[in-house]
Amino acid sequence: MKHTILNTIEGRLLLSGFFLSLLLMIFIGFYGITDPQTGKILILVFIAHIFGGRAAGIGLCILNGFGALPTIVYNFYIEVLIVCFTYAGFVLSTTNYLRNEWLIKFMARLTGKALEQKEKIEPLGWIGIFFFVMAPLPVTGPVVGSIIGYMLRLSLFRNFSATFLGTLTAIIVWFYCFDFLEQRFHMIQYLFAAIVIIVLIPYLKKIKNFIVPNKGKKDN
Repeated sequence: MKHTILNTIEGRLLLSGFFLSLLLMIFIGFYGITDPQTGKILILVFIAHIFGGRAAGIGLCILNGFGALPTIVYNFYIEVLIVCFTYAGFVLSTTNYLRNEWLIKFMARLTGKALEQKEKIEPLGWIGIFFFVMAPLPVTGPVVGSIIGYMLRLSLFRNFSATFLGTLTAIIVWFYCFDFLEQRFHMIQYLFAAIVIIVLIPYLKKIKNFIVPNKGKKDN
């Protein structure tokens, strides 16, 4: 039988990511037509998650009056979608199903981050992945956590259950911490601004190169 991407679990996971993306586009498109302001916020929250700003996305929802359930569900949905793509892309690139140069470089960076944390998490197994994903630190999160789970040879169920439970727990904790600050101290705006700055600092050089391309590259 001929081996194709769709014959692998990761291939079907990648397909699931496309399906979830389609649903997300329909959802955002609906609000873009019926409530443009909400549609803009939904897009900004998605962009925040793309840059690894889980807390920033939650803060945006709270600042714009989203309730607990919509905030938690929407942010969790985005995290699941991102993991579907990154986990599938990582496994498929390492097993030579996908050989795109850009993808390989991107996955190499994720691999480096995962390897830095692997030895600390390995003795704890499932619970280690859970706490790693839940922790509010720059290098933590479901993307790197799921890749570490793969490196530790956890089954897909154990890996994703730890990754997604840790993600859901983190989102709930972030929401109620931010909500507490907003209700009692009205300081979430300043905390949110600090988080956005911290999230963007590692990407400033890339953003600058994107906006102002390198002169040498232009000459070529």
